[in-house]
Amino acid sequence: MTGPRLAIIHALEKNRLTTGSVVQMMEAARGLADRGHRVRVVSRPGGDLEAACAADGIGFVPLPLRNEFDLGSALAWRRLLREEPADIVHVHKGRPHSVALLATLGLGPRPVLVVNRGVSFPLDLFNRWKYRHPRVGAVVCVAKAIRRIVIESGGLSPDRVHTIHAGTDTDRFDPARTDTHSVREELGLGPEELLVGQVSVRDWKGWRELEEAFAAVAASHPGARLLLVGCEPEAEREKVTAAARGLGIGDRLLTLPYRTDMPEVLGACDLVVDASWAGTGITGTIREAMAMERAVVATDCAGNRELVLDGEVGLLVPQRDVSALAGALDRLLGDPELRRRLGAAARRRVLEGFSTKVRLDRLERLYHRLAGGRCPGRGRGSTRHSPPSG
Repeated sequence: MTGPRLAIIHALEKNRLTTGSVVQMMEAARGLADRGHRVRVVSRPGGDLEAACAADGIGFVPLPLRNEFDLGSALAWRRLLREEPADIVHVHKGRPHSVALLATLGLGPRPVLVVNRGVSFPLDLFNRWKYRHPRVGAVVCVAKAIRRIVIESGGLSPDRVHTIHAGTDTDRFDPARTDTHSVREELGLGPEELLVGQVSVRDWKGWRELEEAFAAVAASHPGARLLLVGCEPEAEREKVTAAARGLGIGDRLLTLPYRTDMPEVLGACDLVVDASWAGTGITGTIREAMAMERAVVATDCAGNRELVLDGEVGLLVPQRDVSALAGALDRLLGDPELRRRLGAAARRRVLEGFSTKVRLDRLERLYHRLAGGRCPGRGRGSTRHSPPSG
């Protein structure tokens, strides 16, 4: 830890560790607690986030967070802040952002709110005021491209909006420590079969374009298979499989639901794709695949171009350009040495600028600057603690 000890709350209504924003929040909470800060997590009960906090000894405060105007959650949060003052409240989505503003009305200068922004959609008339609220000390964007959008669409002063790239745990996502064969065995793949993977089947993630691109090169690479991860509920799985059948690649498509063993899933792939055409910041699974030394193909959407240096650590293609995506797949599927070279450079890229450690260093510096010196967290017993009773 550098600087004084702080009392920090991370808040997000999502509570499943299959969601990238939850993983990022949990890694920040864990890392900051390891550095000696007093950290709590506010979220909805019932998911696996609460158990993860308990396992790491991080205080978990269950709140319903039913909507952006949940007065019951705001009052409970306010009581918590009166009993255990915080220096920083870092909110990771719009709902806890709104509820935190309600909870802190009239509380004075502490806590300072830090707002995370991980999507590239512009701010609108409804949410712009929340970002401009005087309680908000900083907006943290996961990519430079998102920072520009927030400043322009929100009318915010540039000195309040910061780029801190999302991080990857390079110890967990390490091919030397990962069984890269178990998921391939689960999927029934032989060693000679090549696996192209993408995570998430939201429409704007570009899975339709990926299926079309794969269909265009399938005949040239008969040993290749396509894996789509996150196909749940069943209606979502049926949607992607029906589309694959219509393209004549139904027998080449594999699907998995959301998984928590993502190092093993990504390690099973020979190359990993993100075909997003809207909304994305920096795609977490591309960053994680790069840490696993896998070749990647990504669209030049938002922050992906900040991570994937085209031709050096992966391949970038234009958004919704099926022909360009097919060309990138064809090139990588046919060139194992290129896949190896790009994968090795990709891990170095993540280690140097997109690791959890780098992110924690930058967050900690920002928190200390915002806290300024009045630190309720100093001298308050254990850094990791049980949540307050009641």
